[in-house]
Amino acid sequence: MDFHFDVMCPFAYQTSLWIREVRARTGLEVRWRFFSLEEVNRAEGKKHPWERPWSYGWSMMRIGALLRRHDMADLDAWYARAGRALHVEGHKPHEPAVARALLAELGFDPSLVDRAIADPSTGDEVLAEHRRVVDAGGYGVPTLFLPDGQCLFGPVLLDPPTGDAAVRLWDAVVAWSEFPHLYELQRPKSKADEQFIVETFRPYLEARDWVSVNRGKVVDFTRLGDARSPAPPSSPVPPSDPEPAQPGGPAHA
Repeated sequence: MDFHFDVMCPFAYQTSLWIREVRARTGLEVRWRFFSLEEVNRAEGKKHPWERPWSYGWSMMRIGALLRRHDMADLDAWYARAGRALHVEGHKPHEPAVARALLAELGFDPSLVDRAIADPSTGDEVLAEHRRVVDAGGYGVPTLFLPDGQCLFGPVLLDPPTGDAAVRLWDAVVAWSEFPHLYELQRPKSKADEQFIVETFRPYLEARDWVSVNRGKVVDFTRLGDARSPAPPSSPVPPSDPEPAQPGGPAHA
């Protein structure tokens, strides 16, 4: 199974914890693939992530692409560690110095950061996998390509199940694929759900250097749980523009 992710996405990280549990329980082969939230939510007139010397999620995925050339397990370890740093510990793996430190912690050469960015083919790999999702009608992460080739968005969850429950959820996902014209099933989010989302994402919210956008609209996490505001997107899409702020406009789109 192919699992498309962007390190920046907190929902994708939660789902990745679940799929790792499924893998451990069933022997499922998980192939990690990429999808760029910065690109899919790029505002008109802003640079593409590959046009910047450093782009947050895009650059982290380029590091992952270089690691994957040696072994999928290396990318697996990088996503697990960078994801935990951002979404659990509230660190900033999207900063080059932090990325180097995390690589060293994993036993990799910290210079992989600079080598990945200096090699344009790493960006080509990320873009090709991003376009695969877009061409299939996808728009966010997590996006799964099942063994039979079907493309599914989700599952979107906050408290990834473990043990037998994790396998039951996987069985439900596979069962969904038996119905090719079953497009959507969604649970409305209550005020308590919104508050749970905010509390779960707090390390990420404090560490991010971007705003979160859902299909062109900024998500105001400060309102969630306090008012009947729209729930956060089922796939938060936090684009970044790390260029300095210009007069008359914000740094982040």
